[in-house]
Amino acid sequence: MTSATEDFRRARDFLLEHRTDYATAYAGFEWPRPDHFNWALDWFDVIAEGNDRTALHIVEEDGTETKLSFAELAERSDRVANHLRARGVEPEDRILVMLGNQAELWETALAAMKLRAVVIPATPLLGPADLRDRVDRGRVKHVLVRAEDAAKFDEVPGAYTRIAVGGVPVAGWEPYEDAYVAAAGFVPDGPTLADDPLMLYFTSGTTAHPKLVEHTHTSYPIGHLATMYWIGLKPGDVHLNISSPGWAKHAWSNLFAPWNAEATVFIHNYSRFDAGRLMAEMERHGVTSFCAPPTVWRMLIQADLGRLGTPPREVVAAGEPLNPEVIEQVRRAWNVTVRDGFGQTETAVQVSNSPGQTLKTGSMGRPSPGYRVELLDPVSGAPGAAEGEIALDLSARPVGLMTGYHGDADRTAEAMAGGYYRTGDIGSRDEDGYITYVGRADDVFKASDYKISPFELESALLEHEAVAEAAVVPAPDELRLAVPKAYVVLAAGWEPGPDTAKVLFEHSRQVLAAYKRIRRLEFAPLPKTVSGKIRRIELREATAAGSAEEYREEDFR
Repeated sequence: MTSATEDFRRARDFLLEHRTDYATAYAGFEWPRPDHFNWALDWFDVIAEGNDRTALHIVEEDGTETKLSFAELAERSDRVANHLRARGVEPEDRILVMLGNQAELWETALAAMKLRAVVIPATPLLGPADLRDRVDRGRVKHVLVRAEDAAKFDEVPGAYTRIAVGGVPVAGWEPYEDAYVAAAGFVPDGPTLADDPLMLYFTSGTTAHPKLVEHTHTSYPIGHLATMYWIGLKPGDVHLNISSPGWAKHAWSNLFAPWNAEATVFIHNYSRFDAGRLMAEMERHGVTSFCAPPTVWRMLIQADLGRLGTPPREVVAAGEPLNPEVIEQVRRAWNVTVRDGFGQTETAVQVSNSPGQTLKTGSMGRPSPGYRVELLDPVSGAPGAAEGEIALDLSARPVGLMTGYHGDADRTAEAMAGGYYRTGDIGSRDEDGYITYVGRADDVFKASDYKISPFELESALLEHEAVAEAAVVPAPDELRLAVPKAYVVLAAGWEPGPDTAKVLFEHSRQVLAAYKRIRRLEFAPLPKTVSGKIRRIELREATAAGSAEEYREEDFR
């Protein structure tokens, strides 16, 4: 066992020992900062040796299952690494990996780490235009995709190695399955520097051209010790995280956090979300911890949560803030509290409600162990504001922070200006150190000189049984400059029309201060990125253009 492995285990075990004692964990945690570290070789293979416990359990929609132990995955990833090396993959080569939730995804992730190759994760939902951008800006040398998606690359030029997974053989593509007859036993061709590049993530692009986020062999593998702590994972847990491959949250909670804790990664694959079926699989396979984005939580509460007889011990939400009303409905049904966490593709979890903390309704919690979080005054940029931009103090730079935006020195310098990494998100901090999310700096707007947080108004709307999802943006107004407009997706049993609009305007008047009230409303699907985040920029543009489908509060007085 290397000293890097020992340091990693010591830090991991400290967080496990104090998993419900936030004060001690925050005060005493120190990041491992090794000079050399390869998570696949120095951690996963170490815990996998002779280990027959299940590391990965996938249940398909038709009921078929794949179960692989830690030891089996270590051996498989060795073979895949040897096979890829024979196909010409060298250290720091870029591999675009576009797979679903299938065993080959985890095998490839481990194999690429062992080879010191750089993975560019991509969701299978991407089309040729997005793929051309990734291949070009990512300087991709190798592509590894599902056979069914290979045709998308007919429109993506480049002299890259093409490897197809599963299905019938594809002309011009090498079959991934040949890897299983490659030699067992992998020998690295050199040490892995801690700051060697490991992953390049294209962000979801909710407001702009996707950024290219660079992570190292420590920033995500070691950085997600904080994520492990937030979720409350421990050895032997069965962890279900609902996230699409290709996005950072998948690596957070389907790779690094659970295997840092020596827990099982559990996956239920489905083509169409079915809350009842999901809860049945959770019950049948003994899921002990569960993470889902707000969209899934909102769909779950539309179902009968009582169908899950043994709820998970730990339940968390991430991706966007979860509205208090949803949290309360889950608490009543399961007697557990959904704990929010805040992070970005650029980081691990920065702020969270970890197990054992006193929870405050609406708050994201307090800074994660290893993170010094400041709120920067919106005018002066000075730290210590009661409300301001959420930022990380770089004088105590957390391991779980990206290297920067690859190929964009100006954007990196802007994000790291003044000794702080600036998230672009606004929060407020109370006297106990709890941080409440206000909104993206780009999303917060003024109406009659009052500052409006879209998230607060959306949470108020979601308290009404008619609302399944909502998004609030500013609408131009001659008198007030801007007024809040809500785009609403209705729950089952409610029909769009003036009667429902009237009900929701009345609800807004009852639960919101006069200056915050919803003044305009439209029933419409919410545009989203392929990762499921609301594209508010499209809603703002549509609002500015005007709509004949819009209802106005003054029409119902």
